[in-house]
Amino acid sequence: MKIIKKLGVFFLLLITITVILLGYKIRENVQQVAQYEEQVELAAEQMGIPEYKQLILAIIYTESKGRSVDLMQSSESVYGQQSVIDNPEESIEYGVKFLAEAIQQNREAGNDLWTAVQAYNYGLEYIRFVKERGGKNTMALSEEYSREFLSPLLGNENEETYRYYRLQSIIHNGGFLYRNGGNMFYADIVKMNQNFIHWFS
Repeated sequence: MKIIKKLGVFFLLLITITVILLGYKIRENVQQVAQYEEQVELAAEQMGIPEYKQLILAIIYTESKGRSVDLMQSSESVYGQQSVIDNPEESIEYGVKFLAEAIQQNREAGNDLWTAVQAYNYGLEYIRFVKERGGKNTMALSEEYSREFLSPLLGNENEETYRYYRLQSIIHNGGFLYRNGGNMFYADIVKMNQNFIHWFS
């Protein structure tokens, strides 16, 4: 019994230390992203979506944690390839512009907000896809789009997967994504990161 109690105390201590370290890391990431708050606020106002400032910061957290010059990974949507944009201002400008377009099209379609967020990762065609299937982003729809549409479109016709270890993916399917299929967990991850920004700001 003494050994069992000692093991219990050890694991409890290990979990406590892990949570503290994780919280410290998240707080550090939030502070890094917060450096761009004024630029995000200005871009959001210019694009007519000032109410989504925190969401934009959450996208930056998701895409780069504020540690890349292409903060919102805007190069692909603007230039069709990665690592073209080489300054944060341009990344925010184009990233917010694309998000604003997604939000506008999504409103017109009558979908929920998280469809627009997932479309930031998948592309705007996802908005129509969700509209035709009930108007609400779900894990099932996101996976279907990744597997049946986006992945084959970009050359993965055999449903090849690769390991992706995030809380959302491990719970859902043991931790994988479809190759060339975007990130089917994107909206959920942004939602989680938006909560981190709210809690640690």
